[in-house]
Amino acid sequence: MMPLTARLLPLAAAAALLSPLALTSSVAAAPAHYPCGSTLPDLDPVQGTNKANGVNMRAGSSTSCASRGLAHLSHTINYHCWTLGQDGATWTYARNLSTGYADWMRDDLLRDNGSSIHCPL
Repeated sequence: MMPLTARLLPLAAAAALLSPLALTSSVAAAPAHYPCGSTLPDLDPVQGTNKANGVNMRAGSSTSCASRGLAHLSHTINYHCWTLGQDGATWTYARNLSTGYADWMRDDLLRDNGSSIHCPL
């Protein structure tokens, strides 16, 4: 009878060959967090509104980034693209057409959950 280690060796070799490929494809497909100060082009023609008054527009896709403006219920928001933030939530980079500010907003604070276009990696 073949020892257990000899029987498992081909499986371990196959797993070692396949795991870098799987890791590469999943990392490339996932949207990335954008650090504080990131700006992006307008890739999405959609406009929307937020769910509450005084929604923070942040310098990056994280609550640790400074708030550089507020969006109110009466404001129109022009979506640019979305990404996954450090907090695991999705964020949209957008321009507030009422104030002119362009920054990041959490999608759960936008009435229609923000942009449907991924930001470039």
